[in-house]
This record gives sequence, C-alpha cells and structure tokens, in this order.
Amino acid sequence: MRDFDFLEPTTVAEASRMLADLGEDCRAMAGGTALMLAMRQRMLVPSHIVSLARIPGLRGVDFDAAQGLRIGALSRHSDVGRSEAVLRHYPMLAAMAAQMANPQVRHQGTVGGNLCYADPATDPPSCLMALDASVVLGSTRGERVLPIADFLVDYYVTALEPDELVLEIRVPPPAPEHAGLYTRHLRTAAEHRPLVNVALATRRQGVTCLDARLVVGASTPVPGRVARAEDFLRGRAITPAVAAEAADIVAADIDPLNDQRGSADYRRDMVRVVARRSIARLFGLAEH
Repeated sequence: MRDFDFLEPTTVAEASRMLADLGEDCRAMAGGTALMLAMRQRMLVPSHIVSLARIPGLRGVDFDAAQGLRIGALSRHSDVGRSEAVLRHYPMLAAMAAQMANPQVRHQGTVGGNLCYADPATDPPSCLMALDASVVLGSTRGERVLPIADFLVDYYVTALEPDELVLEIRVPPPAPEHAGLYTRHLRTAAEHRPLVNVALATRRQGVTCLDARLVVGASTPVPGRVARAEDFLRGRAITPAVAAEAADIVAADIDPLNDQRGSADYRRDMVRVVARRSIARLFGLAEH
C-alpha cells in the first residue's frame, strides 16, 4: 500500500469540496472494508483518503410509523441486524444483515459504503430494492433522493456524482399484511459472497399473493425486479405449481453474468431453484 494523506472533514459540504477538488486522486472512506482491500492489492492508489467518520448525522437506525425507516450511511450491517425497529418492522432486512459476508465485515462495513461500491455479489441492494428503498445523496449543491434502482447503474457503477456522498437510506413504512424473505445461495460453504440472491416482499392474505416485489441479484450485473413474475404472482393462490411457474419466469427474464464464479447457464438454473424455494417457503408450502 502506498502513502496517502488522510483527511477528516466534519461537514458534508467540506467533504464534498474535498472530493471535487481532488478528483480521481482521492476516495471517500466509510467503513473501509472494500477500500482497504483494493488499496492493498494496488487496484486503487489514491493520494488522499477522505474519511467520513467525523461527520455528524451519518449514523443511526431510526423508525417512524409515518415516515418509515432511516439508516444512516455510516451505520454498520451489524447495527441494522440488531436494531429492534428493523427486527420488528422489517424482519427480512434484519435477517439479511445478520448473515451477509462474515462477522468482521458485518461489524466494520457500512450500508452506505456497500451501496457505493456496487459489487454485484453482495446482499443489501437486492433486499433494499424489494423494500422500495431510496438513497439520499448530498453535496455542496444540496440533496437529492434516488430509488435504489436508479442509484445502481451497472457493474460497479452508481449514479453518485464525483462530489456527492450517500447520507442515508430510506425505507417506506411496511404495508399491511406484508411478508418478506431474503434468500442467498453460496457457491461453496467457505465463500461469503452470494452467487445468487432473491428478495421477495409481498402483501398476502393466507396463501393468496395480493402484491409482490421480486428482486434477483448477485447473478446479474445489478439487482433488478422481475416484473413479469410479479404480475404472474399478483392475485394468485400460491401452490407448488404456481411457485414453479413463477420461478421459470424469473429464470427466463434475467440476464445472468458469465464469469469464473459461474457460467450464465448455471446461474440461471440456480436462480430458478432459489426463486421457487423462496416463494414456496414464504407461503408456507412444502418444498419439492
């Protein structure tokens, strides 16, 4: 790792000016888990690191019945997983946060940093997208709010402008009769990065799906909703046959990655399996 200057702004505006002035020679640091690894491997060699740790207001997990959930960008994954509000109102999100990566990353990595890195093989984006979350961005020019789907642009690419910071993540209040499930599939038991993940958020009445948001990630360049499968599930009584047909639609409608971790055909097959099992499990069906 090469030498660098470590800067510690105390306001969003100060950090934004540093990022704008230093350009490609600097990187913002939240938890630092991904950044430090990239620097040790010489994938990144910034001359300046802009630490966000001293900026007030970027931490905390808060819930309001009318406004929903607020997750400060510097909140750690473990903070989300242990939050009483998240456990009570968004159990799918709490379960995801409690199992992602490994204990070291969960206790050091931040939700905002994770989203900014835009690694396709990670957990939070799919889960947050299924929950209809938005990202609040800030700079010297003010704030703007983007849905997760608009924030994640491509493979390791976000809509973040060079002088912007992620300030917080907002999740709407849970809908009545809501239920959700997040499922991840690992290539091997020793890996921590999912090969496939499926997040399913529904409104249900018994075994009938009133509405659904189904998101596939990790096997695609960016997570994305599968609209045709959502339309298929909406208003149906969920049976094993319905779950299987919906999973076939999911597998057909994604554009899977093809790399050293798994071929496109293998990823498509595993997405089909994970989607079918997720739908069946959420609606209390025995798996076949």
